[in-house]
Order: sequence, then structure tokens, then C-alpha cells
Amino acid sequence: MKARVATSVALALAVAFGTAGCGLVAPQATTKHYDASDGVSGSVGTVDVRNAIIIADAKDGTVGNLVVTLVNTGDKSHRVAITAGGRGSAAHVTVQPGQVKQLGQSPDTASSSNVLIPEFTAKPGQLYSVYFQYGDETGVNLKVPVLDGQLPEYSSLVPPTILPAAQ
Repeated sequence: MKARVATSVALALAVAFGTAGCGLVAPQATTKHYDASDGVSGSVGTVDVRNAIIIADAKDGTVGNLVVTLVNTGDKSHRVAITAGGRGSAAHVTVQPGQVKQLGQSPDTASSSNVLIPEFTAKPGQLYSVYFQYGDETGVNLKVPVLDGQLPEYSSLVPPTILPAAQ
């Protein structure tokens, strides 16, 4: 009788481990990073670049609006240089320790929370190179998608066709 119980327990354990073993070696989708929105992400040192997109007018888009969130996970402030298209001078944005800084939310105003790209020639659907870097850290070059304002969630982010004067 003891042999029968021992065999039953061993068989139950073998079935339990045999069916649970698939989870031990199968890749889990929840552990893989992906960008859940239309934008792309990257990191420079302790600054995370999240959900970067460029919004332009589809008809006469000569200005691009970089919409991005910068998150400083470190304990020092950083002056991030943003260079679009590998040409022109860099825009600089200071991100304080622990700060989540959103850029491009008000493209119709000249402020430090906007990175407007003049002489923008990329069309919606294309990718545009944007380089993020600060201090001595190795920068990250992201291929940022270009979108237009046809979707309601992006309609307020379309920049003016002529850049506002700096104040």
C-alpha cells in the first residue's frame, strides 16, 4: 500500500513539474521593453528619453515640433543638448534631479519647453534623426517618427508654419 501511495505522489509530482517546466524556459513577453505609443525611447546616462515624436504640418510643413518627455533619474541636474537632423545648433534643455520634463506641448509659443525644428523637410511617415547628449555621457541617436495633426490627439501639437519670434 505504501508503494502505491509513493508511486501516486511521484507521478503527481512528475506531471506537475512537467507541465510547469514550460514556464521556466519560455520567454516572457512582459519582461521585454517596447514603446507603447507612436514614439521611440532611449537613455543618456541618467536621463531617459521617452516617447519622442515629431509633429509637422502635412501640407506645408517647414517646421517640426519635437514632442518628448525627458526624465532625470539621477541626483544632479543635466543640460541636455538636442540636435535634430545632424545639422544646425543644438537646443539645450535643463532637467533637474527627479524631474519629468515634457517638451513640445505648446508649439505656438516661444518658450524653453519647446524644441521647434526650422527648415524641416521630412514628411509624415518618415523617420528623422535626433541626437540627445549631455556632459561627457555618450549620446543616443534616435530615429524619431514624423506624424501630422490628422489624429485628434496630435492636432494641438502641429507647429506654426512660421516660427514665433524669440522673446
